[in-house]
Amino acid sequence: MSDTVHIVCPVCAAVNRIPQQKLTAAPKCGSCKGLLFDGKPLELTANTFNKFTQRNEIPVVIDCWAPWCGPCRSMAPAFEQAASELEPHVRFAKLNTENEQGLGASLNIRSIPTLILFVAGKEVIRQGGALSAADIVRWVKAHISGA
Repeated sequence: MSDTVHIVCPVCAAVNRIPQQKLTAAPKCGSCKGLLFDGKPLELTANTFNKFTQRNEIPVVIDCWAPWCGPCRSMAPAFEQAASELEPHVRFAKLNTENEQGLGASLNIRSIPTLILFVAGKEVIRQGGALSAADIVRWVKAHISGA
C-alpha cells in the first residue's frame, strides 16, 4: 500500500497527493487551498463524474437521485450523515439524474435512489432504495476494506 493517496479537490477538481497519515488532518488542496473533505457529499456532473470516480484513490459512494423523488429527499440527510462519519476514507457524491439524464442512462439507473460504490474507478456494487445513515455506513463498510 502506498504512503500517499490521490484525492480530487471538490472545489477545483485538481488531483492532490496526500500522505495517508494526513488524511484525517483536514487536508487542503494544493491548487485552490479549499478543504478536500468537509463531511458533505459533493455534486457530480457528466463533466466531473469520471475524474472523481477514477482519480480518487479512496472509494467513492454515489447517490443517484432526483429532486422530485420523495424517498431520495428523505434519504439525503442520512447520506450526508454517513458522509460525515466515513470521510476522509470514503468520498461521498450525489448525481442528480434529472439534470444528468445521459449519465444516468449510461450507468443503467433504473430506479432511484440508487447507491453505487466505486473502487479504483470500477463499480463494485449498487443498492436500490432509501437507507438510514447506519445502513449506508454498514453497506459501505461491508464492501470495502479499511473504512
